[in-house]
Amino acid sequence: MSTTTSVSSRWSSKLAFILAATGSAVGLGNLWKFPYIMGQNGGGAFVLVYLFCVLLVGIPVMMAEVYIGKEGRSSPAHAMGKVAREHNISSNWSYNGALGVLAGFLILSFYVVIAGWAVAYIYYSASGAITAANGQSAVIQHLFGSLVGSVDKLILFTTIIIGVSVYVLSHGVKQGLEIAIRYMMPALFILLVIVMLYSCATGDFHGAVQFMFYPDFSKLSFSGFLVALGHAFFTLSLSLGIMIMYGAYLPEGTSIAKTSIIVALADTVVALFAGLAIYPVVFAHGIAPGAGPGLLFKSLPIAFSNMPLGGFIATLFFVMVTFAALTSVLSLFEAPIAYFVERRGMTRISATILCGVLIWLLSLLSIFSLAGASWATFKTPLGNGFFDILDYVTANIMLPVCGLFTAIFVGWKLKVNKRTAKSFEMKVGFSQYIFCLRYITPAAITLVFLNAIGVLPWLLKYLEHSL
Repeated sequence: MSTTTSVSSRWSSKLAFILAATGSAVGLGNLWKFPYIMGQNGGGAFVLVYLFCVLLVGIPVMMAEVYIGKEGRSSPAHAMGKVAREHNISSNWSYNGALGVLAGFLILSFYVVIAGWAVAYIYYSASGAITAANGQSAVIQHLFGSLVGSVDKLILFTTIIIGVSVYVLSHGVKQGLEIAIRYMMPALFILLVIVMLYSCATGDFHGAVQFMFYPDFSKLSFSGFLVALGHAFFTLSLSLGIMIMYGAYLPEGTSIAKTSIIVALADTVVALFAGLAIYPVVFAHGIAPGAGPGLLFKSLPIAFSNMPLGGFIATLFFVMVTFAALTSVLSLFEAPIAYFVERRGMTRISATILCGVLIWLLSLLSIFSLAGASWATFKTPLGNGFFDILDYVTANIMLPVCGLFTAIFVGWKLKVNKRTAKSFEMKVGFSQYIFCLRYITPAAITLVFLNAIGVLPWLLKYLEHSL
């Protein structure tokens, strides 16, 4: 086996890490989910709770993962095992790192399919198919239905996303991943600002601001708090092996705390800007601000088809969506590629191609499930078909479990004399951070987990009836 591993590479600068980590965190969820759940759970009141949850849950887990990667300088499972051995505890903790990579791999298998939709809509926008609809909902519905219901189209656009990812990542960390992120993240932000300014100028800016930022505390229920808590955890690409892997490439002397806070703030700013890019259009055209792919791929194209320069703006919008999706795809690919290079002695190119082929094959399960193939749309308590099952198992079980054990590992298991403020490059607040990682973060993740699997609602109803 080769002694050369992928983690011999380093980001060229702190900025490169920040851009890469932010690119991983910024994805499709920022463009529709965050603005929607914000508006439905108290607007500005929800934002305050969300930021509080990011501070107490998201950032602590991110710092823990980056620390593991920086100390282990390996792929996630090996890094966690290596850190465990250095602290004289069981190397079985490596299984938690492996669980995160597996969760990320499964998520990637259906995420590339959704990312492929964005590529398809670049073509629909640029070719005039969206503007030709002239605001007719039936035409847009047919356009979307013909995409999702076609195995051939889904395979084509999914293959494009995977092919681009394989090409970029085969060039390595600095010459491939870092260069792509350096171009795509600024481009994404510029496109987002252009669409946002256009949307605010031509749409219902006042309605969007009222929906998103007006602090209505009457709508901020306990369930809304749990929504904020869950989104704060999942939006930062935690428990997927990504931040451990990116931490392994972190240059020496980089403050884990400062960079993690910057990434969290950048992710939040992009989500807020996305809301201001989408919701003025939504409210100006009387579209219900529903969450999910329907808003991006059904509702907004109707609005774009009625707007001045609608085809051009729609094209820019879906290029932006594709960039957001692609930066997340690249991040999810990196950890399994590093595993095959480090642990199996493969070359970077061979490992990248192998992972691309495996993801392509696994994506077929979701493609046939979405297209309505009878063998892929069976009903289970976890969902209908492979697409729903993979989504439920990864988001509701694997990620919370992985995050909980990461917090316990760094907060409780590592030796105090080795897990120091110096190793985190922190000058202030280290004791408060450890207290949070030990007590507040695990409790919050447990609440998210119990709520996601339906235990918490049942328990609350039971207590309500008992009292």
